[in-house]
Amino acid sequence: MFFEGFDWGEIFKATMVLFAVIDIIGSIPIIIKLKEQTGSIHVLSATLVSSGVMILFLLLGEQILGLFHVEVEAFAVAGALILFAMSLEMILGITLFKDEVSGKTVSIVPLAFPIIAGAGTMTSLVSLRAEYQEINILIGILINAVIIFLVLKMTRIIERVLGSGGIAILKKVFGIILLAIAVKLFSTNLKVLLGS
Repeated sequence: MFFEGFDWGEIFKATMVLFAVIDIIGSIPIIIKLKEQTGSIHVLSATLVSSGVMILFLLLGEQILGLFHVEVEAFAVAGALILFAMSLEMILGITLFKDEVSGKTVSIVPLAFPIIAGAGTMTSLVSLRAEYQEINILIGILINAVIIFLVLKMTRIIERVLGSGGIAILKKVFGIILLAIAVKLFSTNLKVLLGS
């Protein structure tokens, strides 16, 4: 039965783990930057694609990576390189990604993947699956999808509250944090890859 194994405790824990890893609140400066570059972000597309990627990875993640003979660690290193490039843009005020991408395109890559549903999220889903029932993790993903949708919808309000100066400061601060996350993700997973 579909609801077999339903557990509020597991749902809460899975939701909190995913919320921390996705870190949609911490991604607000990146979202604002992408919005500035393209003019708009397709909130529903970004939410549906990121949620779809997470659900697909929950159900078939290890099989999909195995099909292409790609280790989870290699997947994490690739995600780290993209995050590294984005952090340099934020810190140095340079443009590495082409400006001609549309709001629709940028809503999928890099927003839905790898910013929202990135390598860290994928790795966490594999770990959660070993501990919790699939139905509870699935509900945790759906709860996070609602949070993602609301935050993406409210970026305009957040932008107005912070002002251009506040956004500039946030970009630099979160750029450094994002750089640190990218370096840690890269070095940790590269060690595992080289070790194997």
